Amino acid sequence: MAIAYRQQIDDDTEFALWKIEETAEDLYKQLQLDETEKAYTKKLSKSKRYLHWLGTRVLLRKMLGTEEYIDCKADSHGKPYLVSLPYHISLSHSFDYAAVMISKTSPVGIDIEQIKDKVERIAHKFMKPAELGFLEDKNIINQLYVCWCAKEAVYKCYGQKEVSFADNITLLPFTFQHHDALQAKLHKGAININYQVGYLQYEDYMIGYVKG
Repeated sequence: MAIAYRQQIDDDTEFALWKIEETAEDLYKQLQLDETEKAYTKKLSKSKRYLHWLGTRVLLRKMLGTEEYIDCKADSHGKPYLVSLPYHISLSHSFDYAAVMISKTSPVGIDIEQIKDKVERIAHKFMKPAELGFLEDKNIINQLYVCWCAKEAVYKCYGQKEVSFADNITLLPFTFQHHDALQAKLHKGAININYQVGYLQYEDYMIGYVKG
């Protein structure tokens, strides 16, 4: 499978989706891994998580246009980074899709989620009462997924632990469109950062993406 969707954000930033239709063996053959990564993948074998891990790495390789080894590590907060390439990256996956966002200039965050009705049951866990108040009845499921993906993208872009979606990330009111943007604010102690978060409904998935 080739890249299913690709969007250029600006001259230095883009994201893409990969529909995982290959077997784990086919994906594995497209990668060069060091011994630590090989040992890690053995722990994930025969699980959907294994396919997701492989899918994001194959997509990252395609986006960077290289067949050479890519040294991708995670920092102490779990944020992935490239050891020897000048790109900020963010990775996500959900069911049949992998998503990767890269930028030469700024931190980025991306999240992809398959849209399901059950999100309504947990909305109070990641939304403020004021945010729940601007939801539209006719689009409530889609809008809740935009909110979740936007907050997750901001969290990944900021790149540090101990951030509460409900307490530390605030979304301004927006009207749902299939492809649009909204305003978000991250506030924690003395930290106050404004973000413009893009979102896209792709098939039965929602994607949120942001550049810091």
